[in-house]
Parts: sequence; C-alpha cells; structure tokens
Amino acid sequence: MSPPDTKQRILDAAEHLFATDGYHATSLRCITHAAMVNLAAVNYHFGSKEALLEAVIVRRLTPLNEMRLGQLEALLQRSEQSRQVPSCREVLRTFVEPTLRQRQNGSEKGDFVTLIGRTLAEPRGIAMTIFMRHMDPLMIRLYQALSLALPGLSQQLLFWRIHFAVGSLSHIMRCHERHSLVPEDVRIDLPVDELVELFLDFAVAGMEAAG
Repeated sequence: MSPPDTKQRILDAAEHLFATDGYHATSLRCITHAAMVNLAAVNYHFGSKEALLEAVIVRRLTPLNEMRLGQLEALLQRSEQSRQVPSCREVLRTFVEPTLRQRQNGSEKGDFVTLIGRTLAEPRGIAMTIFMRHMDPLMIRLYQALSLALPGLSQQLLFWRIHFAVGSLSHIMRCHERHSLVPEDVRIDLPVDELVELFLDFAVAGMEAAG
C-alpha cells in the first residue's frame, strides 16, 4: 500500500467513524481497523488523534471556505465597481449555496456533513474548537459584507440575526433528511437549488426585518 493511499484510507475511515460515533467514542484502534492499517501509520501521518481530527475537518472545509470566500469577494468587487450596496440575499447566497451543495444525494461528503452537524450539536468539544478556528476568517468577512448590505442595522441586531441565520443553516445540515414527523403532502427531498431559495426567502426576511 503506497503512503498516499494509506493516508487517504485513514482520513476516510476517521471521517466516517467520527461522524457516526463521535470523536471521543472513536478509538484509534477502531480507525486503524477500518482503514486496514497499523497504529504506526496513524502516528506517522498525523501524530495524534486530535491532529487526525483536524486533518479530517480541514480536508473538506478548506476548499469549501475558499469557494465561499471567492464568491463573496467577487460579489463585493462587482458591487464596488457598480457603486451599489451588495444585496443581503446575494451576500447570504455566497455562504448558503456552497454549504447546502455538500448534502446533495450521492455526495462523497455525506460523512463530513454529519460530522459538522455533530460538531455544532456538541459546541464545547475539541471538534468545535478546531472547526471555529478555521471558520473565523470567513465569518468575519461575512459579517463585514452584511454590514455593508444592511447599513441601517445596529451591530447588536446584525450579530444576533447572523447568529439566527447560521443556526438555521446548521440545523438543516445537522438534521439532513431525518425528520420524525413529515406530513403526507410535504417533500423533504428537495433539489438543492430549490432548498437554497427557500432558505434565502426565510433568512433574508429575518435579516431585513425592521429593527
């Protein structure tokens, strides 16, 4: 087994087990067994269980954040060139759409979506610390962009409304399609494009409500 293949196997196994059983309940022995490698391979490539968790998160979060930030910066540049204030909806879209596309049917990122949902549901754990360390730069930029889009809001209101919007998004990611009660005439398997627009309708109404 080549070194790159070994590392990939470890990352895939760890992502699945962390998502399924949680970080603390998953032992390195379980990971090495699932990846069909020995403990020395984990130590060689990652050094520790915590470093492995960070590598699992960074592997998918970094490209996702680069996509979100790239779309946001492009929007802000277009707004500046046209001398117009960016719309709240389009600012939120740069964050929401790439995020929801992670949960498309058949996506290889399904375990990552579950892992982040678990992380957000257990906010005091090491996973949350790692996650927020890599999210902070993007969240700061999103906050700045929404300040431009909603100049009439106080910083207090802006902070809480962003908090509510991101919380709603994390709820979608965390619950995925596991609902205990769904009326017969309600579809939960919506196409991503439709789900994005439904979410933006809801979030923008809250963000733009009179203060």
